[in-house]
Amino acid sequence: MPIDPKVLILDVDGVLTDGAIYYSDAGKVLKRFGPDDNDAIGLLADRLPVHVISGDKRGFPITRKRVQEDMGLPLDLVSTLHRVDWMAERWPLESIIYMGDGIFDAVVFGAVGYAIAPADADALARSHADYVTERRGGDRAVAEACLHILAKFFEPFDLFRYKEQSGNSS
Repeated sequence: MPIDPKVLILDVDGVLTDGAIYYSDAGKVLKRFGPDDNDAIGLLADRLPVHVISGDKRGFPITRKRVQEDMGLPLDLVSTLHRVDWMAERWPLESIIYMGDGIFDAVVFGAVGYAIAPADADALARSHADYVTERRGGDRAVAEACLHILAKFFEPFDLFRYKEQSGNSS
C-alpha cells in the first residue's frame, strides 16, 4: 500500500554512525559519524522533516553535539523497546519512514509505513525492511536512503538540475 510520508526518523548508532563506540578510562569518548549524510538529509528539507532518535544514554552528549548542534536536527532519547509507542504519540505510524539497524527495529519496521535498513543491519531487521541500502551504517547509508526516498516518494534527485537551480554551475 503506498504511503504519504510525513516524517523520516533515523536511529543513530549503526545508521548515522558505524555503530562502534570508543571507550577510554573516562568512558565513552567517540562515535564515528559518516560523510555525506548531512548533505543528503538537506535534500529532503523542503519535502520531509527528519527527526533523530537514540537509545544510547551514556553516548547521548556525543550524539547531541553532532546531531542537534552541528546538523541542526531534532533529537530525542528513546529506548529501543518503546519506539513504536513514542512514534505513535507524535505521528500516524503509517506516515513514518524509519531507518534502523538493530534486532528490536524489526518490530518498529512492522509498525511504520516504510522501513529502511543499512546493509550491515541485523539480519532480522534487514528481513523486515522495505529497502536495504548497499552502504553500511556510518558509510553514506543515510545518504543512499535519502536519495532512495526522493526517487520513491517525491522526485529523483538530479545533480545537474540541482546545480543549475542553486546557481552552482561551476
